[in-house]
Formats: sequence, C-alpha cells, structure tokens
Amino acid sequence: MVKIGNIETADFPLLLAPMEDVSDPPFRAVCKENGADLMYTEFISSEGLIRNAAKSVQKLDIYDYERPIGIQIFGDKIDSMREAAAIAEEAQPEIIDINYGCPVKKVACKGAGAGILLDIPKMQEMTAEIVKQVALPVTVKTRLGWDDSTIRIVEVAKRLQDVGVQALTIHGRTRQQMYKGSADWTKIAEVKHHPDIHIPIFGNGDIDSPEKALEYKKTFGVDGIMIGRAAIGYPWIFNEIKHFMRTGELLAPPNMDERVKVAKRHLEFSLEWKGERQGIYEMRRHYTNYFRGIRDFKPYRTRLVESDDPQFLFDTLDEIRHEFADAFAMA
Repeated sequence: MVKIGNIETADFPLLLAPMEDVSDPPFRAVCKENGADLMYTEFISSEGLIRNAAKSVQKLDIYDYERPIGIQIFGDKIDSMREAAAIAEEAQPEIIDINYGCPVKKVACKGAGAGILLDIPKMQEMTAEIVKQVALPVTVKTRLGWDDSTIRIVEVAKRLQDVGVQALTIHGRTRQQMYKGSADWTKIAEVKHHPDIHIPIFGNGDIDSPEKALEYKKTFGVDGIMIGRAAIGYPWIFNEIKHFMRTGELLAPPNMDERVKVAKRHLEFSLEWKGERQGIYEMRRHYTNYFRGIRDFKPYRTRLVESDDPQFLFDTLDEIRHEFADAFAMA
C-alpha cells in the first residue's frame, strides 16, 4: 500500500495525469471505471480561482466515485497560489497538487508550470506556503528541469520534501523537450533511490503498453506510474496494465461493443456536465482513439466530429457498432 500523507492507494498505483482539456469529469469517469487508482483534475489557474472565473471554478467539480482525487493548481504568484489552494480545499478533494511541469509557452514563460524550474528557491517558498495553508496532503508534478543544463531534480525533490510535499510525480523530460524525444527515467530513478528521499515517487512519460509499464516498474523501481496521452480514448490501459502485472498475460483488446459502450458513456457524461454545445465539442478529441486502427473509418469520424446533434452522434455510434462488429475480434 502506497500512502500519500494519510491517503492510502494501491500497492503500485496507476495515476491519471492532469491533462488540460482532457482530464475532465467525463473522461475521469471512464478511466476510474477501467482501473485508474488516483486521478487529478485538469490544471486550474490560481488567478482564475481567486477571481471566481467560471471556467476555473467549474474545474473544481469532483464526484464521490472519483475518490481519491487531487485538484491541481498552477500560477506564478505565491499569494495567489496560497489563496487558490484554500479555495481548492473547500471543494473537498483528498489531495492538493501543484503543477510545476506544464511546458506550454503561455504558462511556462510567465514563470508558472515548468517555468518555476528556473527559480528553485521560489518553488520551495511557494510550496511551503501552500503546505502551511491547507490541511490536505500536498503533492507536486514537475519535470527534470528547464533544459539539459538545468537538471537539478534530486535537489528539487529534497527541497520539496523538506517543506512537506507528500509525493512527487516526475515527467522524464525537460521543458525544452516539450513532448519530443524519449523520457529519461534514469533520472527519475536517481530521485527514487536517493537515500534522503522517503516520499513516494511516481514516474511519468512514454508509458503506452502493459509490457512497458512492467518493464519500467522493474527497471526504475518507482512507487507508481502516471499515465497521460496513452489513456486518451483508451481508458482500458489501466486494467490492462494491472492484469499484465498480476498474471503476465495480455488482456484481449476491447471489442467493438465495449468501445461503443464506453464512448457513449463518455458522451452522455460530457453532455450532462458541459451542456450540449460544449459537451459535443470537447468529446471530439476522443473519437479517433476510441476507434483507432479501423480501416475505412474516416467517413464515420467525419460525422462524429462535425455533427452538433446529440441523437445523430448516438445513432452514428450504434451504426459503427454494427458496421465494424468484427473489427477488434481476436483471430
């Protein structure tokens, strides 16, 4: 059992990454149903929260079946982050998470997200203030450094642990890499196996199969794995990894009935949570992955991503189920 403060998770927890415009309640619902142990919200702007911006406040929505769940916040101003942490705590998550890893220009180049890796003393001070502000466990997600010349991840981990962070997730790339190249898990392992580090260390980056998950667990010795892009449109990856780790056998991929069932469930929740217009729009990014690998699927994908009619979308999904019934049948 891995403990984050007083929160107990699985022996080797699989975490859902906090992905902007992806890790919303509808997506988290299908990931939880398919084996995710610990999930985080999309990252939420501290400035948006303290100004009561509707988009930021809506991201605080969490549901009992998601627990344990963490709310992730980001920002570059210590006072704003402290106040935002207090607001997030009122939403009653199990964990407050700080984003020190987002690489996108509009965040990082303003000193938030991965941008704070250029000012480690400020990172430590900000984190200390947040830990003092809230009663919940505080965790952090970060990257190896800003670029190859600024990788000080062991020092970062020790400083964060010293001010009370209860777990650390490390994406094995620098900010300069964005999502290119390969994640360097050897540096994640350096943190995990450092004699002064005793908090859980979770690895993130490039895990896209059960085989790789088990290999990285054995090779690098992390306490758990955070999965991001590989879960988009494929929430089954969590249970597939768990089954493979437990038995050494690969589960059969989900058949067409299961893919359509989960896609419809996702769409239903998206409509319920976001409303018709936004719910339809935000679901569009997921369809390709739900049905990846089907030959001659393009006309159906076009219908799914261009229609604004919920019933037409459900009817199209049913048509896909019948038209491609044998697409994922095992040989």
